[in-house]
Amino acid sequence: MRTTNQRHWMSTGMAAIALIATCALAPRAHAQNDRMTPIAAPAQPGAIELKTGALPGVTAPEAWHSQYGSVFARNVTVATLTPFLPDPAKATGAAIVVAPGGGFRTLSMQNEGWDVARALADRGVAAFVLKYRLNQTPQDMAAFERSMREMFSGAARPPRPAPDAAITGLAPQIADARAAFALIRRRAKEWRIDPERIGMIGFSAGAMLTMATTLAGEEAKPAFIGNIYGPLASMTVPAAAPPMFAALAADDPLFGNSGFGLIENWRAAKRPVEFHLYEQGGHGFGMYKKDTTSTGWFGAFADWLRMHGFLQAARP
Repeated sequence: MRTTNQRHWMSTGMAAIALIATCALAPRAHAQNDRMTPIAAPAQPGAIELKTGALPGVTAPEAWHSQYGSVFARNVTVATLTPFLPDPAKATGAAIVVAPGGGFRTLSMQNEGWDVARALADRGVAAFVLKYRLNQTPQDMAAFERSMREMFSGAARPPRPAPDAAITGLAPQIADARAAFALIRRRAKEWRIDPERIGMIGFSAGAMLTMATTLAGEEAKPAFIGNIYGPLASMTVPAAAPPMFAALAADDPLFGNSGFGLIENWRAAKRPVEFHLYEQGGHGFGMYKKDTTSTGWFGAFADWLRMHGFLQAARP
């Protein structure tokens, strides 16, 4: 059963993320490419359908676009998991589910998905990009852009969900995450993965899904988690909460001024936590190269994984 604090955390996070999708906050270096341009669905070699079903009542098919020199998906109705396996000579036996962000309206598949997974695989960690199901958006690109502008202006601002409805609203995404963990464990021997060393990292909305999976993912039970520019409001920490790495920019327009209760709660519960607050970086920096120290988050995360033994092969 979720506590009032947990429900409040989910409600607050959903309300904030619903207002601004990750893809709308462009790094300055990519400002010249901020126009959304429809593209054909890229090849996704190795993508595995998770068989969690299609979203009911959908009308718009999955669509892709480019922006900021990166690639995004929207109207995802069928969840998939794409493995990025390390060279067997480097493999540590650890694995991680990567959840891109995008306000549950789009998915930043390249910047917060594939690029992250490749970097993890290069360090010996088997990475799996989760393309989870999304809320529907207008099929026409011009209508989609218009709906985004209206949302940012507040003209179409969604009501704040009631606490009990907050996590219920993420039921399809949590089901996708649970299915991802189950699939990795079923094929752990084939992929040379220790089923007890599977973690999860998420960005913005993906960070919220990571936390929701930690709270309500039942058998998923991530061994470690990464919360990258997700909500850090207070919540009740599970007794067996996994080690957590968190990174946020102080000038993040969503969560930079919302307090760091989640970090304080993790510490009070005497659970391992590392928190990086960068002076600048905005929201959605991901793997983009920027002239801010936020670009160093991935190196810090890799060092943290090493400190916890996930970049070393487990002893037999």
